[in-house]
Amino acid sequence: MSTFERKKGFYEKYIKRLLDIICSLLAIIVFSWLYLIIAIIVRIKMGSPVLFKQPRPGIIKNGKETIFDMYKFRSMTDARDENGNLLPDEQRLPKFGIWLRRTSLDELPEAFNILKGDMSVIGPRPQLVRDMVFMSDEQRMRHTARPGLSGLAQVMGRNAISWEDKLNWDIEYIKNIGFLNDVKIVLKTVKNVFGHNESADELDVTLDYGDDLLKTGIVTSDQYDYLQEYAKSLITEYEERR
Repeated sequence: MSTFERKKGFYEKYIKRLLDIICSLLAIIVFSWLYLIIAIIVRIKMGSPVLFKQPRPGIIKNGKETIFDMYKFRSMTDARDENGNLLPDEQRLPKFGIWLRRTSLDELPEAFNILKGDMSVIGPRPQLVRDMVFMSDEQRMRHTARPGLSGLAQVMGRNAISWEDKLNWDIEYIKNIGFLNDVKIVLKTVKNVFGHNESADELDVTLDYGDDLLKTGIVTSDQYDYLQEYAKSLITEYEERR
């Protein structure tokens, strides 16, 4: 579908994927001891499974987003109320889970997603499928690049910025994909994590994109319900194909 076609430069077509493979392999090998330690602590403090997986929209192929399972270390408990319903995210996030997120160590398993080819080291951060269905065609152009472990929107504020700004930064990134720009984002990411700045304190418990659009009146309740059901159907279709 021509709507989602984008011209890609030499670096993105031939070099970026090779660097992703090298970097992900090195990370897995060098930090294998850390994977083991975190896995043991997660198992003790939060039980099993140690890994959390969730369907996320990936790169567009044949005019349609692919869907893949993104892996993280589990950072939430399964705490429920008296009716058996899961408690809100912020109530299921223990101190260790907060620490994992603030240090971004919960995202270490995504190195396997990168090695597999679902993700890249740098790219638009993979949002939820239920976020994707609310995006305009222009915003969905972010999916013409592999989603990233980190990205321009993350170093420009992560969840401290609005959804509109976040998606605009993603579009800005895909317009200027290059080796030097990726290196700059990597360096800023490292600075944010170890500098423990404001963006590193964000804990990904903000409103989903659709919820934000509904709250601000940009979509109606009927549109919201329809697109939420559409997102569920996409996930069901993906799970049935596996």
